[in-house]
Amino acid sequence: MKKSFLITPVSILLFFALNLVSLAQVKKKSLADIKEFKKIHQLNAGIKAKAKSINSDFLVFSTKLKETKKVPLVIYLHGAGGRGNNIESITRSVAPLWRGIVKNIDTPCIVVAPQCLREARGGGRGGWKHEELNEWLNQLKATLPIDLKRIYLTGNSMGGYGSWLWGGNSPEHFAAIAPIVGGIGPGGPKDVTKELDKWAKNLAKVPVYAFAGAKDEVVPAERSERMVTAIQNAGGKLAKIKVYPNEGHGAKRLVLSSEEFYKWMFSKKRK
Repeated sequence: MKKSFLITPVSILLFFALNLVSLAQVKKKSLADIKEFKKIHQLNAGIKAKAKSINSDFLVFSTKLKETKKVPLVIYLHGAGGRGNNIESITRSVAPLWRGIVKNIDTPCIVVAPQCLREARGGGRGGWKHEELNEWLNQLKATLPIDLKRIYLTGNSMGGYGSWLWGGNSPEHFAAIAPIVGGIGPGGPKDVTKELDKWAKNLAKVPVYAFAGAKDEVVPAERSERMVTAIQNAGGKLAKIKVYPNEGHGAKRLVLSSEEFYKWMFSKKRK
């Protein structure tokens, strides 16, 4: 039976200091070049009750942290294939992001990845919900050594939609957002939200870099293009998009292996 883990500032620092898991102990060969891998168990009961679609376990990757230094936070939202209650199942999805950071960025940082449940607590289908993600992030802010001016949001496919949704409703959290092959509607990958103008207005002052594949038959590149155009029309001068002409829904592999992606993201700081 899994023991609950109540996150407090003291417990999380002890966790960082005493519970590093070397990759020699991780049986996934694809993670062989990641320096450290950690899993933190259990959101506290209050957050768990409110966040009905978020697994109480979440993944944390980090470089060596100093107790007194606050560092950038990168949040990664997985795609539809990662939904469930086994946190280990999204490790491979997050690993390319961490590899890219280790390779391209010298700044110490933390990468955190929540998991969306397949079935929400209390019934219904699980999905990314900005109100729940806000509750979850508030706990991270209270317990992790985060530089609040350097919180970055990215995600792939359904996680790209989650990035648009969360950033479009709560832009005040983020120094930059980077949705990858993401939809812009709650009804599925080809749906369009009725709140598009609201999202665009909210994101007009946030650096946005969207990525899409021109040959994507799952989520049309036009969805990302439409969202970026709406932001620009709302006065957003910090929004741009890259469409890979020969890529489909798997464009993530090019994004997360690109030095440009990391240099752009880590250069942003919220005023």
